[in-house]
Amino acid sequence: MKTVVVVGGGITGLCTMHYLQKQKKEKNLDIRLVLIEKNEFLGGKIHSEHDQGFIMETGADSIVARHQSVMPLVQELGLENDLVYNGTGISYIYTNNTLHAIPADSVFGIPTSIESLNSSTLVSPQGKKEALKDLELPNDRFTKDSSIGEFLEYFLGKELVEKQIAPVLSGVYSGDLYKLTMASTLPYLLDYKEQYGSIIKGFGANREQFQKSANKKFISFKNGLSQLIDRLEETLTDVEFIKGVATTNIEKQGEQYICSFDKHEDIVADFVVLSTPHAVTSEILKDKAIDQDLNTIHNASIIAVYVGFDIPDENLPADGTGYIVSENNDVKCNACTWTSRKWKHTSESGNLLIRVFYKSANPLFKDLKHLSEEEITAIVLDDIKKSLKLNGKPTVVNITKWNDLMPIYGMEHAAMVKSLNAQLEEKYPNILLAGCSYYGVGIGSCIQNGQDTAQKIANQLV
Repeated sequence: MKTVVVVGGGITGLCTMHYLQKQKKEKNLDIRLVLIEKNEFLGGKIHSEHDQGFIMETGADSIVARHQSVMPLVQELGLENDLVYNGTGISYIYTNNTLHAIPADSVFGIPTSIESLNSSTLVSPQGKKEALKDLELPNDRFTKDSSIGEFLEYFLGKELVEKQIAPVLSGVYSGDLYKLTMASTLPYLLDYKEQYGSIIKGFGANREQFQKSANKKFISFKNGLSQLIDRLEETLTDVEFIKGVATTNIEKQGEQYICSFDKHEDIVADFVVLSTPHAVTSEILKDKAIDQDLNTIHNASIIAVYVGFDIPDENLPADGTGYIVSENNDVKCNACTWTSRKWKHTSESGNLLIRVFYKSANPLFKDLKHLSEEEITAIVLDDIKKSLKLNGKPTVVNITKWNDLMPIYGMEHAAMVKSLNAQLEEKYPNILLAGCSYYGVGIGSCIQNGQDTAQKIANQLV
């Protein structure tokens, strides 16, 4: 019998086990499956809390529905009848102390037509004129490994990028656009430019595709995203779960590995999957050469605050779902989601539930992260009062601090992952890296990574 140990009980680790268990049953594999999780609960950055009739996601709040890995897993787990889809509406950018609607006919703030460009209240006439050079200027210098910020600015102009596109894309990818590649963000931008001669024309030609995906673009579940985690745990009947135990060391012994823990006896494994943040992986492997690559990964931090009110959510601007903060403002936050508007299932009574974000890129973050919950709450309520003109006493407040746990994929990320895998294959065969530190931060990417990891192991067992 071969033993597979997965370290880390987040969505990637659980999906690795889900697909390994599936392979075990389909191919009659003689394997022992063990999952180690340092917390007393599973899910990692997926965790739903219920309070005062509200559902609050302390980490990720939804899953991108169109990712190829998502719906097959939902169906395998029998969760189709519990799916809920996001409400759609106007997204805003808050700039100069005013809410400006992001043009509806745009994608990530990028116009899909001249009409879309001209409808923006965020960009000056000169900025709109500058963006028109995209229609004529050929690409003779950029590849998919180029900075997406430099690419967009070169063709669409600095003002459109800074005022309308960067606030949206930086929110999605948690990083500086000028340090992110097209390959790791929107690789099809280059394809559009080369095929249609224009980014704007490319989006226009594919407008229908984006409009279809905008509706029912995100999914959750009636009882929150933790319902997915709970169902995975419930169905993993061939898996030994060891919770509340930290992995301290992995030592190679012949063709196997001795896995050591702080509160559990050693386990001898034939395969080890490290589905852990890169800093934790470094602590476990204790290999200085591998650390050189691991240390090139940078993380962002975030403080996410839910505030629930005994106020009907209809008091918010009509058809809106939230805003992103741009420049010259009197608020301290980076973004605000009107959760009860976007996700009806999160508010049992239809009362207002708001989620406010403060990111490490925010110059004020270094001070915010040291404040007490009472002090943070006061700042949040002040931001809500200024931006939404709402002044009420909350019935519930939920504050989550994710410190250095949001990976940022820089320009060299793909090369770093390739180097890491080459080193592991040579020095530690059958130890596999998995998770969002390496293979994509979205839940869909994590599900796919779990499936791919399980397949690699199964291929060696057949």
